[in-house]
Amino acid sequence: MSIEVAVIPAAGRGTRMRPATRVVPKALLSVVDRPAVQYGVEEAARAGAKEAIVVVDLDTGHLISQHFTIEGPLPGLEDIRIRPAVQEEPLGLGHAVFEAREMVGDRPFLCILSDNIVRPGHDVLPALADGSEDGSVSVMCLREYGDEFLDKYGFVIPASDVEGGYLDLAGSIEKPGKDRAPSNLGLVGRYVFTPEIFSILEKTPPGALDEIQLTDGINQLGERGRLRGYVSDTDLLDVGTPAGLLKATVELGLHQFGSDFKDFLDGLVGE
Repeated sequence: MSIEVAVIPAAGRGTRMRPATRVVPKALLSVVDRPAVQYGVEEAARAGAKEAIVVVDLDTGHLISQHFTIEGPLPGLEDIRIRPAVQEEPLGLGHAVFEAREMVGDRPFLCILSDNIVRPGHDVLPALADGSEDGSVSVMCLREYGDEFLDKYGFVIPASDVEGGYLDLAGSIEKPGKDRAPSNLGLVGRYVFTPEIFSILEKTPPGALDEIQLTDGINQLGERGRLRGYVSDTDLLDVGTPAGLLKATVELGLHQFGSDFKDFLDGLVGE
């Protein structure tokens, strides 16, 4: 099925990217020839969304809004409406998603974290939408990770075996570490949510880092039996750290510029 609205949290302060993000929003840092947040909007449009709600912060959100509106629509985004929702305080990812509730209303929605970019040709949103049972069940994108990642991501609690790439989930834990990890299946920044998540997040207390964690809201969906997972065979590109941004720029640059850029890189390696 096609889901018509996407929520893209882009209000992060970008502390891991300082000093580049002292003035420029993290979501506007360029990856090859466009800012990270634009990749997310383009991905939503490819999945059939007609509306993208970009959650921005109070201080610099106007810059993100201007990027998508100044001089008219960007090429390829003419058919998608882009609307800002303001997160006035940095209270966590769960709170950022909650700030889109009035614009989303009672519709199921895609959720795309702008820190992560899909590799060309490896979109996962259509698979998540297909697994949502016509938008009645929330679906998380998952990847298998090694032990070294267990204290870096949220991990899910399986409630069934994987069949056809999908499994039922009983919940999730934020950064569990090796001793508490319920599985090696980690959340990777792409979701389909039912609007039920808003009533959950509204009552979710601060968790890790004293922030309202999206993972805690996802856990409650699992406890209610309203959660599925889709296991992807391809990881996303992490542009939320300097090293990740550099790697993503190289990989996407190779895809865009092909052999000329590869020859340049080969020459550097050979020196």
